Amino acid sequence: MMKRVLVLLLTLMLLAASLPAMAGTPTPIEKIPYDQLPENREGIHHYLLLCMDQWNGGLRDNNDGIVLLTFDTEGKRIMLTSLLRDSLVERPDKVIGRINYIVKDWGPDALCKIVSTHLGIKVDKYIIFNFQQIANIVDYMGGVEIEITGNEAAYLKRYPLYSWQTSPAINGKGSYLFTGRAAVIYMRIRKGNNGDDFMRTARVRNVLSILADKCRTMTYDQAKALLDSVQENSTTTNMSLEDLTKALDQAYGLRTCVIEELRLPQEGAFKPIKYAGMSVQDINWAMCREAMKEYLHTDKLVIDPLGEEGYD
Repeated sequence: MMKRVLVLLLTLMLLAASLPAMAGTPTPIEKIPYDQLPENREGIHHYLLLCMDQWNGGLRDNNDGIVLLTFDTEGKRIMLTSLLRDSLVERPDKVIGRINYIVKDWGPDALCKIVSTHLGIKVDKYIIFNFQQIANIVDYMGGVEIEITGNEAAYLKRYPLYSWQTSPAINGKGSYLFTGRAAVIYMRIRKGNNGDDFMRTARVRNVLSILADKCRTMTYDQAKALLDSVQENSTTTNMSLEDLTKALDQAYGLRTCVIEELRLPQEGAFKPIKYAGMSVQDINWAMCREAMKEYLHTDKLVIDPLGEEGYD
């Protein structure tokens, strides 16, 4: 009898583990009104990098790629913060919805304000790309060397990639030089045994970190040429040429810094639910604000591997 009970319990546990997110009502979202947000401290510069879910075109699809790039010129830090595309936020009409629908429905300025009020920081600069434009930038920089797992290799081999789009042609786990198109496809993996959107955001941060590492030895003229390439390969931005040049100067001054990474929501700050017929993440934004506050805080001096002083 006891054996049957144990078998039944194990069966129920396995069934529960295989079920999709349970239907539920989102937790009311507590955010900070935009006019009550504190000014960013001296040296902090935020830039919202967005990728639309399409190979060509403008703002007519979902903004699935959401990464906040932060330069801290006082603390000598570069930070990448990725946001999950299925996170629930409060929209401009006060209705709760997915964050990756905001740009196409409300525009990029609205998304900047939402990121600001939900994370407790002021973000007002953005650059938007589509997949082809990101691929062009990766190609301009000579591709990216990526270490992939066996599962990732199996997925990429099933995808319509030409053998020349990685060097060598993908044949199992290992390190490969990815061209732009292949790198974009790698960043978008989230099916099969390759993880979910959490792993997808990790792959995005990985590619951005590799690109940043390639910039470390650039001369200023080479960095300026890269900026020109970014300008040519962006769908839209609210940054003027002066803004972009300032960002270039900030990045160039921090080019030897260690790239720090954060994923939001962090562990313990989300719950998968079914809402409006979709699988989404119900987010504890108060916890995310605390994580962001701690992430941005500088309280102890560190030395990066290249010998530059910074704060952590």
